[in-house]
Amino acid sequence: MIGTKVPDVTFKTRVRDESIGGPNPYKWEDKTSDDYFKGKKVVVFSLPGAFTPTCSTYQLPDFEKLAPEFKAKGVDDIFCVSVNDSFVMNQWAKGQNLAVTFYVQKAANANLAAVPQTGDQWNVYATANGTTVAGTNAAP
Repeated sequence: MIGTKVPDVTFKTRVRDESIGGPNPYKWEDKTSDDYFKGKKVVVFSLPGAFTPTCSTYQLPDFEKLAPEFKAKGVDDIFCVSVNDSFVMNQWAKGQNLAVTFYVQKAANANLAAVPQTGDQWNVYATANGTTVAGTNAAP
């Protein structure tokens, strides 16, 4: 993956829409790779699963602690992805009381053939021109 371009992918996302009202004011909205990566410096990291003890106690909180350092180096956005669905990921993020804004998303998407889908831990740094530097650690 080192030196490759971020693949063209359409992500199915849920976005808040106050006009809907009720306890679930969200609608589906398609976002593309360009929406998230074009012209930006982005860090993407994966974790094996939401609500797992190590991920919840150490890994996610450590990325939150490091977020100001990433931002100081010019990183625009930070994404955490896992194999869980978006509803589980949103509840996990909410339960972690994250003070720093970064995105917790589902990784599994049939169009992401180049991205490990097995719960392995991996990371990607995407530069403004879309080039990536990546690493992978197999899940224990």
